Amino acid sequence: MKKSDFYYDLPEELIAQTPLEQRDSSRLLVLNKENGSIEHSQFFDILDYLNEGDLLVMNNSRVIPARIFGKRTDTGAVVEFLLLKQVENNKWEVLVKPGKKARTGHKFDFSGIMQGEIEGIAEEGIRIVKFESEENIYSSLDKIGQMPLPPYIKEHLEDKERYQTVYSDPVGSAAAPTAGLHFTEDLIERIHNKGIKTAFVTLHVGLGTFRPVKEDEITDHIMHSEFYELPQETVDLIESTKANGGRVIAVGTTTTRTLESVARDNNGKLVACSGSTDIFIYPPYEFRVLDGLITNFHLPESTLVMLVSAFAGYDNTMNAYNEAVKEKYRFFSFGDSMIII
Repeated sequence: MKKSDFYYDLPEELIAQTPLEQRDSSRLLVLNKENGSIEHSQFFDILDYLNEGDLLVMNNSRVIPARIFGKRTDTGAVVEFLLLKQVENNKWEVLVKPGKKARTGHKFDFSGIMQGEIEGIAEEGIRIVKFESEENIYSSLDKIGQMPLPPYIKEHLEDKERYQTVYSDPVGSAAAPTAGLHFTEDLIERIHNKGIKTAFVTLHVGLGTFRPVKEDEITDHIMHSEFYELPQETVDLIESTKANGGRVIAVGTTTTRTLESVARDNNGKLVACSGSTDIFIYPPYEFRVLDGLITNFHLPESTLVMLVSAFAGYDNTMNAYNEAVKEKYRFFSFGDSMIII
């Protein structure tokens, strides 16, 4: 299939610029993957589409406030740094802007709290930066860092926690696993009260989030690898859910990629493990774990639309997206949601 097969026309005014006041008040498009039928609902009513005995699997990765601004110590030039991935204790892969002002050997000061030196330049202009701070680097980033919002969001985010899920814990993502942004603690309690369990994986969202598909043939696209962890408790819950006839529903494409990657590498079986995955899911694809998917509406021609199409069916997916545009749903990170069952 070609990249252009996954294009849809999206008016700019439908790109959500800010989160809704209440997380779970977003709209919910319900897509039946067997017959392609569509219903329109609200996220706080998602329990209407979940059954006792189902299991929701969520990505609990926490976003680093990874956008910081450094002043070059020799010239005073200000450069924007976007921390992508920790490669050693104090060394990170970083995107910089403007790149010409951040070359190997250049040193930077970050609000007097942190210092950094460009130690090298890797593929696609990524800098390897060694940081120094008197305290834990994450504590420093909490003080001076901004949330790494995608470039299509132009509005300032007042509350940094709105770009975190309410269940986020291990720090490490360069972007939020946005399907989980709709859940509130109260909604999760209601889910548990209905006899629906929740479990967690960790996938630290990385560089691939910022890289569009450039190749015409989608099979030529190369995904960047991202760290994941699948705990034994989650494996056990998935196995018991399936054994009892329940459905395993992934919250987000990052959760999907974690589960399907482990299953792919272990002959269809899930095992507790951690590692890196560069799995690229597109039609046709045989899913080994998932029975359902909760996800936001993604960019045209993105790997995420391709993953959704692999799960829901290409025609069903593109019809659902066109229906969402017609009904003026809010799109992308702070936008509305879809459940595919």
